[in-house]
Amino acid sequence: MTDQIPVRRALISVSDKTGLVELGRALADRGVELLSTGGTARALRDAGLTVKDVSEVTGFPEMMDGRVKTLHPMVHGGLLALRDNADHVAAMEEHGIGAIDLLVVNLYPFEETVAKGADWATCIENIDIGGPAMIRAAAKNHAFVTVVVDVEDYDKLLGDMDQHGGATCPKFRRKLAQKAYARTAAYDAAVSNWMAGALEIEAPRRRAFAGTLAQTLRYGENPHQRAAFYVDGSDRPGVATAVQHQGKELSYNNINDTDAAFELVAEFDPAEGPACAIIKHANPSGVARGKTLVEAYKAAFDCDRTSAFGGIVALNQPLDADTAREITGIFTEVVIAPGATEEAKEIFAAKKNLRLLTTEGLPDPRAGGLAFRQVAGGFLVQDKDNGFVGLDDLKVVTKKAPTEKQMRDLLFAWKVAKHVKSNAIVYVKDQATVGVGAGQMSRVDSALIAAKKAERMAEALGLPQPLTVGSAVASDAFFPFPDGLMEAAGAGATCVIQPGGSMRDDEVIAAADEAGLAMVFTAMRHFRH
Repeated sequence: MTDQIPVRRALISVSDKTGLVELGRALADRGVELLSTGGTARALRDAGLTVKDVSEVTGFPEMMDGRVKTLHPMVHGGLLALRDNADHVAAMEEHGIGAIDLLVVNLYPFEETVAKGADWATCIENIDIGGPAMIRAAAKNHAFVTVVVDVEDYDKLLGDMDQHGGATCPKFRRKLAQKAYARTAAYDAAVSNWMAGALEIEAPRRRAFAGTLAQTLRYGENPHQRAAFYVDGSDRPGVATAVQHQGKELSYNNINDTDAAFELVAEFDPAEGPACAIIKHANPSGVARGKTLVEAYKAAFDCDRTSAFGGIVALNQPLDADTAREITGIFTEVVIAPGATEEAKEIFAAKKNLRLLTTEGLPDPRAGGLAFRQVAGGFLVQDKDNGFVGLDDLKVVTKKAPTEKQMRDLLFAWKVAKHVKSNAIVYVKDQATVGVGAGQMSRVDSALIAAKKAERMAEALGLPQPLTVGSAVASDAFFPFPDGLMEAAGAGATCVIQPGGSMRDDEVIAAADEAGLAMVFTAMRHFRH
């Protein structure tokens, strides 16, 4: 491969004008000839720089509303020609094609246009054609051409040129070529996924996902695993869009658990009162509502104080000073909330390792979107679980109907169960979890574990009996046999919410009636694997 390539001629065509003038001036100061198009050329000229229009090079004016301007042999020949190939050099000389040593392009803002909810025609007009074509050409010919697609790389470009006397080195060009292809791949993925959604194609023949690096992580789930965090550019409030006010960098597990915590607490409308969720290893150790945020936190903490140690706390309202003081009473990894008062931030400042994230909003639990995970040889794609069950959706199937208070606790338990790993059993009393059983191979075991945790907490709190006595219980999927239901009844539950749909529903309902339980069916399952 050719070594250092002097940058003598650059083609610049950018949608995002951030840093454009500074870059153009720096290149001109280094003796680089500037070629450009449309608005980019105007911005450079307005800054007093000498710029040659691409139309002067091609001999054709920009036409068709700018759709056709760089798709020409005078441009692509200058990008694709192999400078060490005699036939290529001869063709350039014969046709008057000048070499282009540097291409700086960022693409039409298609993703931003879609995010604004633009109509079909507007989105189509914001699909860049010439830009990706030039980027791919320059990246292919990186032996001779430097291609820059990110504003963040402008300073690196100038630094490499200064280090090599106005030239760029092979290693730098290779890295930029990789970035270039990643950008066009992400762009095409955005276009194809938008089209699939707009056309209501449920399972496209090919599906691509893309992200932008937000953070290189110290390691993954375990120290021997390398990891990084990528963001998809969506504006959904959460760990990817949050502002971190203090504390060390988030780890892989921190990010995963913080996302789980915030998505769970978002199930509880802040207009209906404060709520808190405490997460450990992607499962809730406690979730509660309260008259105040600190009351909600205390109730969530009292569900399982042992597991709350070193956990993630998510709040559905801005963090206040009282809650901040309470949280700092034990070791906590991360707190995420829609906001935080200055006094709360000052209290947290004394805990230098405690991370505080604010998001300026809550994610909409009913919003659509896709979820995917890798398996050997492929990946699974599904709709996000945005299923919702309200009071009117519940069907009473037992002789005894739940009271109004029991209905509130049942719906609370159902929202929590949606975010607990299957098989999930959740006991709730007075709008707070009092026992959570997660991730067991048997639903019976989940019911037993949740009840046992409640017993231990009752002893720790000095209560005469576990809070599962008189509680509501949720099961994320149907009870295939009465045994799991009976374990819940044995723990003191008085009412049950479950999807129904088992071949033995009649047996389960009969067992509930015999035990004096009230039970409702949701006709919706919330498996979470």
